[in-house]
Amino acid sequence: MLTHVNLWPLIGVAIIVAGFVLRFNPMVVVIVTAIGTALAAGFPIDKVLATIGTGFIKTRNLPLIILLPLAVIGLLERHGLRQHAQHWISSIKSATAGRLLIVYLAARQLTAAVGLTSLGGHPQMVRPLLAPMAEGATQSRFGILPAKVRDKLRAYSAATDNVGLFFGEDIFVAFGAIVLMTTFLKEAGIEVEPIHVALWGIPTAICAFVIHAWRLRRLDRTLQRELADYKASAESVAAAEAKGA
Repeated sequence: MLTHVNLWPLIGVAIIVAGFVLRFNPMVVVIVTAIGTALAAGFPIDKVLATIGTGFIKTRNLPLIILLPLAVIGLLERHGLRQHAQHWISSIKSATAGRLLIVYLAARQLTAAVGLTSLGGHPQMVRPLLAPMAEGATQSRFGILPAKVRDKLRAYSAATDNVGLFFGEDIFVAFGAIVLMTTFLKEAGIEVEPIHVALWGIPTAICAFVIHAWRLRRLDRTLQRELADYKASAESVAAAEAKGA
């Protein structure tokens, strides 16, 4: 068993955190992280550049895979996808933004746990469907929404997709991160089966669901309070203008 493990490659985690906190370009942050981690691990610079070049060649068709679904989604939106989603959810009287997002969170985690990570996502699900449905559910209960509330609903929709995917895919035994962890531990002399790592992701996924579902329940109460204040403020302004006229 190895008695010494080089922890310097973990500097990549610090670079990622610092880059996102300082709001640098994500692509630049990822590239700098990859180079910094490789150099900290003792890789020569020529090998680092060769690896990056090889990865680029292998994934040069990736933009086509990304752009084709975006074109389809854009065509659907042009023909009223967002409006139909809002109208449909508005017809369900018991629907609220929080309840809708909790249901989506559960579905996203369960599908990601069995490897179906492509069923959701920001461009193909959150923007054209989930966020408009959350807005429609809220608008049917409280009327016209201010821009601040719409932005909050969109942010919660995106966050719900992130939480569901991130903690759901950790349960999938063939997930790349699980393979990476087991390979790293094996090189360090620690034998761990991938299925055991995946099973230990279940308690974390459950905690993530409970915590975020609680936040989504609070969202409904927060929206009710904010929109009540907004309505009262708008009515007072209208009354003052009418009095002045």
